[in-house]
Amino acid sequence: MTEESISPQMSPYVVSVEAGKKYFWCACGKSAKQPFCDGSHKGSGISPVAYNAEKAAQVYFCGCKKTQKAPLCDGTHKKL
Repeated sequence: MTEESISPQMSPYVVSVEAGKKYFWCACGKSAKQPFCDGSHKGSGISPVAYNAEKAAQVYFCGCKKTQKAPLCDGTHKKL
């Protein structure tokens, strides 16, 4: 059975990513290292989402965990 994700914050996490680096976005909302996975999802049925940074940039990772464009913010938090 899959648990429902929790929303650690109702705004995106702004992160400067490094070109060529892989990041794992926390989809469950339980990680203490938001917006990234720390393994807290184990047993929840929810898995982290990989993000491959093609270039160095500021990225807006979803904080509410309800985005339809995971792992990036799509503005869904404004409707919750």
